[in-house]
Amino acid sequence: MKRIVLLSLLPLLAFSCKSNKAPETLPVMSFNVRYGTANDGEHVWTNRRDAACAMIMDQRPAVFGVQEALDFQLDYFVEKCLMYKCVGVGREDGVHEGEHMSVFYDTERVELKDWGTYWLSETPEVPSFGWDAACKRTATWTLLTDKVTGKDFYFVNTHLDHVGKEARLNGLLLVVDRIKAMNPEGNPMILTGDMNVTPDDPCLTELRKLMSDARQTAPETDNEVTWHDWGKITSSKPIDYVFYSGFSGCERFEVIRQAYPGAPFVSDHYPVKAILVW
Repeated sequence: MKRIVLLSLLPLLAFSCKSNKAPETLPVMSFNVRYGTANDGEHVWTNRRDAACAMIMDQRPAVFGVQEALDFQLDYFVEKCLMYKCVGVGREDGVHEGEHMSVFYDTERVELKDWGTYWLSETPEVPSFGWDAACKRTATWTLLTDKVTGKDFYFVNTHLDHVGKEARLNGLLLVVDRIKAMNPEGNPMILTGDMNVTPDDPCLTELRKLMSDARQTAPETDNEVTWHDWGKITSSKPIDYVFYSGFSGCERFEVIRQAYPGAPFVSDHYPVKAILVW
């Protein structure tokens, strides 16, 4: 009789164990690294590059997008953060020249399936200025597979213009249209970037119809300044973002303000990190 009772309880115990399992999460990050040839005094790239690598290894995002990175900065991250690889091109020539909006991925956690870069302009397939932009601007997209869940997802990274209002509006509309077109299967999608606008800017209106803002949806969140100009700005609205769709939610969103050994700041922007829930 005891054996019969125990056998009858096994399915209930198995269901209980399964239902109590924590949902799988995917940590992602956006990081404006500040271009490495800037005349930043004590904050020059060589003084803070090891701190930036320490931050990446400490936060350990599965995927992260960088803005303003030059090729030698990308090479340094790949050299020091051994599990990461990256894809992207220079915005000036579509190869190495100029800033990269590259996507880094943890090869132990995700697999790269496809990727590409386009320019935020009227001619997105070739290096070009868009509308009233002061600089050439790009977006890099990746199709990845999460090795833990086996699920495919897209990750897009961009940097909107800091001067041209029309360029920001139309550039982001282009990103939104591309996101719609590239994902007919409805796979989960992530967009990171330095948008150079605050959360109330109408530039973000169409994007908000398509994707959720991790900052606004996470129960544990952080609304503090992201561009701080080497600690000179301590109170302002953020301009760096993580947007997502196709995930069940965002568990936590945070601005990474802590210092790492070797430098008081990893960049003139604080990185932003989201823990997305499958």
